[in-house]
Amino acid sequence: MKLYKYKLTIWCFSLIFGYFFSLTHPAYAQSFPNRPIHWIVPWPPGGGADVIARMVSTPVAESLGQPILIENKPGAGGNIGAQYAVHTAPDGYSIVFAYSGTHSINRHIYKDMPFEESDFVPIIFLTSVPQLLVVNPKLPVTSVKELIAYAKENPGKLTFGSSGNGAINHLAGQLFGSMAGIKLLHVPYKGGAPAAAAVLSGEVDILFGEPSTVLQFVNTGKLRALATSSDRRSVNLPDMPTIAEAGLPGYAVTSWNGILAPKATPEPIITRLNKEFNKVLADKEMQSRLIKIGYEPVGGPAENFSKHIAAETIKWGPIIKESGLKLN
Repeated sequence: MKLYKYKLTIWCFSLIFGYFFSLTHPAYAQSFPNRPIHWIVPWPPGGGADVIARMVSTPVAESLGQPILIENKPGAGGNIGAQYAVHTAPDGYSIVFAYSGTHSINRHIYKDMPFEESDFVPIIFLTSVPQLLVVNPKLPVTSVKELIAYAKENPGKLTFGSSGNGAINHLAGQLFGSMAGIKLLHVPYKGGAPAAAAVLSGEVDILFGEPSTVLQFVNTGKLRALATSSDRRSVNLPDMPTIAEAGLPGYAVTSWNGILAPKATPEPIITRLNKEFNKVLADKEMQSRLIKIGYEPVGGPAENFSKHIAAETIKWGPIIKESGLKLN
């Protein structure tokens, strides 16, 4: 009898708790946010990730009624910033910029990863980003075919920069060299902006860069664009051929980005943030601004981003294994 009363008490308590939780859970989301949100960007200021984060955060912050503060925490191909985000409170006030390198590629490259994808929950798939193959204008080439020919005539002479070992533009260069049968010397930097500065100064010859970082220099003649890296022409650069069209059939590399939160972040908050960022991505003016600098808006439900990360992780595994690339 005592055991029965004990079980009945527990059952009643659970029922009451569940009832009140169902009432307060939506209210919790409705009161969110009541203080600034910190958006961790695992790359330096001025790079592609930083540019897009600052661009889309402003209207979202206005809609939420609270500032979104960008925190740049670069290093280790984005791992340092992502690891930092894992240890923040799962309350919606810390979110992290997710990038194809950090969340699908690094797992195959780094011997010891400081986080698992299960440490995060998706908020939104922001944009898809083709890389732009650019060279220093002093390099005597004006096309992909000429670049390949020059590299073959000058074996081991050409260098290409990247935003870090294992970053998408590092692998883009590795794949390009492998498919073209040429040797390119890789020089890693701590982000897209430093890599762009290196090709501008002539410290390196080539860069597979995000359009947001390099287009301004292409437009002023400080860099020469040869092609885009995706499997189809860029919406913003319809006259620019793809690398596959320009002389390397079958070549295709596209990066992507989005937003994650630490696991256990309440679902109503994830839903609220997804709604706010989707609203901004659907804005025609914002779409135009993003496309102008080489980003193609995606958006959609949070779970779509999680599925994309999983698919990309599978895709890059065999390619990286074949390259033999490993980092400590």
